[in-house]
Amino acid sequence: MPVPLRTDFDAHALRVIARQTKDGPQARRLLALAAIYDGATRTEAARIGGVTRQIVRDWVVKFNAHGPDGLIDRKAPGQPSKLTDAHRAAHRAALVARVDAGPIPAVHGVVRWRLIDLIQWLWEEFRISIAKQTLSRELRALNYRKLSARPRHHAKSEVAIAAFKKTSPPKCPAQVAAIAQAVGGKPLEIWFADEARVGQKNTITRRWAKRGTRPSAPKDQRTASAYIFGAICPAAGKGAGLVLPRCTTAGMNLHLKEIAQAVAPEAHAPVLVDRAGWHQSKRLVVPANITVVPLPAKAPELNPVENIWQFLRDNWLSNRASSPPTKTSSPTAARRGTNSRTSLGSSCPSACETGLTGSDQRDLV
Repeated sequence: MPVPLRTDFDAHALRVIARQTKDGPQARRLLALAAIYDGATRTEAARIGGVTRQIVRDWVVKFNAHGPDGLIDRKAPGQPSKLTDAHRAAHRAALVARVDAGPIPAVHGVVRWRLIDLIQWLWEEFRISIAKQTLSRELRALNYRKLSARPRHHAKSEVAIAAFKKTSPPKCPAQVAAIAQAVGGKPLEIWFADEARVGQKNTITRRWAKRGTRPSAPKDQRTASAYIFGAICPAAGKGAGLVLPRCTTAGMNLHLKEIAQAVAPEAHAPVLVDRAGWHQSKRLVVPANITVVPLPAKAPELNPVENIWQFLRDNWLSNRASSPPTKTSSPTAARRGTNSRTSLGSSCPSACETGLTGSDQRDLV
C-alpha cells in the first residue's frame, strides 16, 4: 500500500523549494514528490527521479519525517569508533611514550618506528587492530611528522651541554657575560661561525610530480669541492662568509677578518665556534674586536649555522650540476648588501630551472 504524503506541503511549495535549493539531488527528489502531489503515479514519479519505485517510497518516508531537509544526502556515519574518549586518551599517551622512546634494535628488530611496527605493538599491547591510514592520521593529530634526524656524536657529553645551558643567563652564555665585563661595557654582537664542505657530488631531493611519473634531476659524479666559511649575528641580522678551497687555520684567519669588518664600529663580537683544530690553533690571529668562544665538544645542535647548511643543501645545492672553478678565479667574500664575482648561485631563472650553472658561479654542489 502506498505511503501517503504529508498534508502540510503541496506541489507548488515543493517546486518553489526545488528552484531555490543549490543541491541538485534534493531538487530532483522534490520535483518527483511534487508530481505525486499533482496526482502522478509512483511509477511516473520514479521515472522523473530516475530511480525505482522502492527508492521513491524511501523518499516519501524521509520527507514525511523530516520535510525537505530529509531529502538531502548526508554523510554516512561510518564504522563506529572502537575506543571511547577515555580509552583513546590512555592509548594516545601510551603511543606518545612509545614513539618518543624509540625502538630497541635487539628487541624490536628495527632502528626506527614504521607504521606497521606501531600497528603490531598496538595489537600486542591493547588488542586493537587499525589501518595504517588511521594510525598516520592519529600521529599527525599528535603533531608528529617524519623529520630528518640531526647527526649525534657517540662521545657527546650530555652533562657538559646541560651545564653550558644551565649556567647561562638568558640568551647569553656565562663566558659571554665575562667578555662583556672585560671589554668595558661595550655593546656585544653575538656571532656564530661554522664551516661546511660542498662538492660537485650533489644529492637528489624529493619534488612535486604527478602520480605515476618519476621526475629526473641532474646528478653530478665529479669530486671537486670547496669550503664555505659562514658566520651570522641573528640579533643584528648580519652575516659574513668566504668560499675557500681548503679548511685551514689560514682560512679561519681570513674569515675572522671578514667578521671583524661586519661588526659595528663600537661593538665587540663574541664568536661561538665548535672545537675544530683551526678554531683553537696557536697560529690563529684574532682581531681586537672579536673573542672566540668555544662551544661544548661534539654538540653541533648548539650552533644555529648548522641549520643554514641544511637549508642550503636541501633547497639550493641539491638537484643541480655545476662547472668546476676556473684556474683564473680566486675565492672572494661578500657581505650583506655587496656584490661579488664569486657567489653561491645565480638569480637567473634559466640556470635554476635547468640545474646548470656557469663557470663563474662557483656554487660547487
